[in-house]
Amino acid sequence: MAMSPELKKKIQLALVAAIILVGARTAYILYQRHAEKTRRISIQAPPLNPDYYVAPKKLYPYDLKSARQLTQQPVWVKEGYRYTYYPYDIRSHRTDFTHEAGQLLPIEKLQIRDVVTDVTPGSPDQRQIMAVFEKDGKNYAFPIGSVKGGNFQIYSDEMLYIEDPHQLYKHWPADLWDAIERHEVKPGMNEIQADFAVGMGIPQRSDNPDVKTVNYPNGGKPLRVTYRDGKAVEIGAGPNKP
Repeated sequence: MAMSPELKKKIQLALVAAIILVGARTAYILYQRHAEKTRRISIQAPPLNPDYYVAPKKLYPYDLKSARQLTQQPVWVKEGYRYTYYPYDIRSHRTDFTHEAGQLLPIEKLQIRDVVTDVTPGSPDQRQIMAVFEKDGKNYAFPIGSVKGGNFQIYSDEMLYIEDPHQLYKHWPADLWDAIERHEVKPGMNEIQADFAVGMGIPQRSDNPDVKTVNYPNGGKPLRVTYRDGKAVEIGAGPNKP
């Protein structure tokens, strides 16, 4: 029995409607799956740490002249209680390496007056590159590199910030900065913040990558800080010689 054109048209329209309905349902299911996946990712993924986006400027000094760029703005010490400074005689242009005057403090602000070379004790063929600064009305200098046979090695970029750390890390809350200014390590601080508060740290060996213990000499007041997932959880007295 032949199918009438009218019936054939109705069947074709029904098939088209069925295809559209199946396609719409498939699209809706895929959309729901994508939305659920996106929701799970947004829940599981922690927010990115703003510290990761901090990129301090560097000078990349390669000789004495370029190192003198340190005199053009204040500088701040990156790791306190790590670098020793010595008395410096402006008239004789000599550093008194026989007498240690002290150690640079955590994020201590300095105004470098000059960058000079000086003799290296015990190494007549090598000279120290010294950053000269004034403190409490007296002149001091500390090494930022060396030169031998015309080859300069300058590591001031690893030692000093040429931008104010308070501006570099201005996203930190005020109470955290207050603790740093008091040289206190508080629970929840990360290692950068603890370094700003109490200076350089010496990590202990650990088999657990999520737990890290660091000893801080802290200018003669040693601290031991344990970090879990990058945050300080235990703070106590450390060994005298970490």
